[in-house]
Amino acid sequence: MDVSVIIVNWNTKEILRDCLGSVYEQAGDVDFEVIVIDNASTDGSMEMIRSDFKKVVLLENAQNNGFAAANNQGGAVAKGRYVLLLNSDTVVLDGAIAKTVGFADAHPRAGVIGCRVLNPDRTLQPTCFMFPSILNMFLSSTYLYKLFPGSRFFGRELMTWWDRSDVRQVDVVTGCFMLVRQEAIDQVGAMDERFFMYAEETDWCYRFRKNGWEVMFTPVGEIVHLGGGSSRQVKSKMRLQLSGSILLFFRMHRGRGQYALACLCTAFFFLFRVPYWLAKGIISRKTRNLSLSTVRTYILGFVLSFAGWRGLSVNRKGE
Repeated sequence: MDVSVIIVNWNTKEILRDCLGSVYEQAGDVDFEVIVIDNASTDGSMEMIRSDFKKVVLLENAQNNGFAAANNQGGAVAKGRYVLLLNSDTVVLDGAIAKTVGFADAHPRAGVIGCRVLNPDRTLQPTCFMFPSILNMFLSSTYLYKLFPGSRFFGRELMTWWDRSDVRQVDVVTGCFMLVRQEAIDQVGAMDERFFMYAEETDWCYRFRKNGWEVMFTPVGEIVHLGGGSSRQVKSKMRLQLSGSILLFFRMHRGRGQYALACLCTAFFFLFRVPYWLAKGIISRKTRNLSLSTVRTYILGFVLSFAGWRGLSVNRKGE
């Protein structure tokens, strides 16, 4: 078996159908299997798979166990030389899976490989990014990378200046399409399940790099990534989850001093945005409910960050 395609699903029935269809149509000349792990969907996703994609290996959870834990479930039964973590809100284009596997075979020290990712309108989606740091956190919170996307300094975390047209080593490959060598997993271990959602691929890539494996990007294959297929259903919780996961990375890998400073930076990131959303909620009736909900989310984010963010998972532990 060349590759085991692992897809985690939570209430994304229609886009999951498109994703699975594209995998079977565009996998290319490789021997592959598809494993779907469902995190307690209620939208008929499982019935659709049983009806339309009978070859899929289906694992069903009674509750939402999170992205890392679900991928680990799939990895435990995977038979491939590689595992491909693929988001349910993606569409595979033009043999991308076989092309990326071919690239991996030609680069035996590459433990993780990512491909070129496009938005639905086929413009470039800037995947791959640098590891979290205090400098990167500060620059990202200023949003100056949006004003100066070509700047190697302001755009350093998301590498906004790079058009993803060449092969290079990177810090982190985005988890929407992440081909991982099974040999590397055997050495480094599975994803850390303390990450419920977000930053789990960052932690994994960090551990691969630390153990001597290369994390690489190649433009040989392309996919379309819709973005936020599951997370947009609980958007406010996911905003908190993202910050909590990044802070967890700091706590695990950057030491107490940087962790404390990261918590403080995150707290002020939330606090400084409260007045804007509060004013918008007062002025605009049309967006009042959304704006005031955002205010509540940002206030909670400030409190959690200022207090050291002891909750490792917003969704799972309710913290």
